[in-house]
Amino acid sequence: MITGAHTLIFSKDAEADRIFFRDVLRLSHVDVGDGWLIFGLPPSEVAIHPTDECDRQAFYLICDDIEGFILEMEGHAIHCTPIQDQSWGRLTHLTLPGGGTLGVYQASHAHPGSMPGE
Repeated sequence: MITGAHTLIFSKDAEADRIFFRDVLRLSHVDVGDGWLIFGLPPSEVAIHPTDECDRQAFYLICDDIEGFILEMEGHAIHCTPIQDQSWGRLTHLTLPGGGTLGVYQASHAHPGSMPGE
């Protein structure tokens, strides 16, 4: 039934953010025309959180070594916030070239694995 997920990141400088995802994060990608890149993602998961505002979604990347990730981003002049210890992992936020922020965390929770048939 479900064959994938398509995530949107809105940006004031989409070209700069695309270059960041391509060259710094080194995500696989396809050009679907005119430089419009669509990126592949590593295995993903989704969680449902209770809230009073249902019109807001969030997107985080997961890494194995948050300190190593921050050091690599510093090498690309990408600012990361200090690590925050959460019950579910260790979290930083980086500032994208387009001005937005993106959460990256080292998970302390179990992962569900891929969907059957993947």
